Amino acid sequence: MAATRPSGPATPETLAAQVLGVLWFVSVTTGPWGAAAIAAAGGEETLRCEDLKLGQYICKDPKINDATQEPVNCTNYTAHVPCFPAPNITCKDFGGNETHFTGNEVGFLKPVSCRNVNGYSYKVAVALSLFLGWLGADRFYLGYPALGLLKFCTVGFCGIGSLIDFILISMQIVGPSDGSSYIIDYYGTRLIRLSITNETFRKTQLYP
Repeated sequence: MAATRPSGPATPETLAAQVLGVLWFVSVTTGPWGAAAIAAAGGEETLRCEDLKLGQYICKDPKINDATQEPVNCTNYTAHVPCFPAPNITCKDFGGNETHFTGNEVGFLKPVSCRNVNGYSYKVAVALSLFLGWLGADRFYLGYPALGLLKFCTVGFCGIGSLIDFILISMQIVGPSDGSSYIIDYYGTRLIRLSITNETFRKTQLYP
């Protein structure tokens, strides 16, 4: 016949032992050893460096080509600049290697937009339109010989066409005929056109 264990109120020593056991379990599972065990068991995957939040990395300014005033190695309207994760950040670099960064290593390459230029200077186009627009020099320079000849024969449409062309060129509405962009200082006054397409849409304004 099995002996029955007497049931009664738990002693203070038993309660203290149970509390210490719970505290020990929590400290082990939430501490560094617990995190390592979770990672070894197939836990959360290491974050890619491209997915770091703002403030967790810093990117260098693009190197500008003096002739084109666009970032070096601009291909298909895109260039890349190196970005450095902050010290003590661990993430996967562009090679897929998990690295603990010290702030001096390149973590990933960030794409930056650039423009296609073909030798047409914005300053030259504006100057020609201002001083020789009545002769059609601005249109000849930008690759519109028919309009340039027409302006030359009509003295800039009696001055009205010269004034309109000067406004359009100054506002960068009229550009080179080959579809390229003007050469403008990289940190100068550039016109950026905003439009709504399938990739951009209006978000509903949320009020508190």
